[in-house]
Amino acid sequence: MAFVAPASRRPLCIRIALMVTVRSRGRLPHWEHPEGIYFVTFRLADSLPKEIGDAFEFERRDIIATARAMQRDLSATERRRLAELFSGRVEFYLDSGAGSCFLAKPAVAKMVSETLRHFHDTRYRLFAWCVMPNHVHAVMQPLGGWKLSQILHMWKSYSAKEANRILARTGSFWQHEYYDHLIRDTRDFQRCVRYVVQKSRTRRLAELAVGRRNDHGVKKEPAGRRRYENRASR
Repeated sequence: MAFVAPASRRPLCIRIALMVTVRSRGRLPHWEHPEGIYFVTFRLADSLPKEIGDAFEFERRDIIATARAMQRDLSATERRRLAELFSGRVEFYLDSGAGSCFLAKPAVAKMVSETLRHFHDTRYRLFAWCVMPNHVHAVMQPLGGWKLSQILHMWKSYSAKEANRILARTGSFWQHEYYDHLIRDTRDFQRCVRYVVQKSRTRRLAELAVGRRNDHGVKKEPAGRRRYENRASR
């Protein structure tokens, strides 16, 4: 399932320069801007083989620890390395279909899609998104004082509870950490949107290949909407 905003709803010009802050709680550092647009990815808890996740975690912590030991911010080279760890190695394993791939189930994918869209144009603006079998991509911009971390927590908390209910299971659903990239300019924005579009086409072709073509139109269910609004606003 995927969505791309019409051209009339996309920003004409983006330029991120000053007022960038770095937030970190011992995990991945997150670069934030008051009017920033982000490319974000979050994934299922079992979407990486343990040995790959451990290796990624060791290298990530080593990069961050080195900067802290020297009492400085991450350098541009270190920031690129962190991004490469995800965009190269981690994305390769995600795209290979590792883990339970619960998001390949139409009922779960539909629920996650509705969750993403629920506060579109109120708490955030969605420019593009797609639900893959074991992870989700989105290009989005927080609105009205909402922070990126709050929005991701809202998406993941509600959808995890609903997914476990649909699947009749318990336990962790999403990986705690998420990846985000603060979009620098219009060219970067276009590149991220193209990437999301290409990923959605990849999934659609895979569904057609195995005879599981899904309805990509999302219909809202009032009862589910009310449940989500009540829980997300707490």
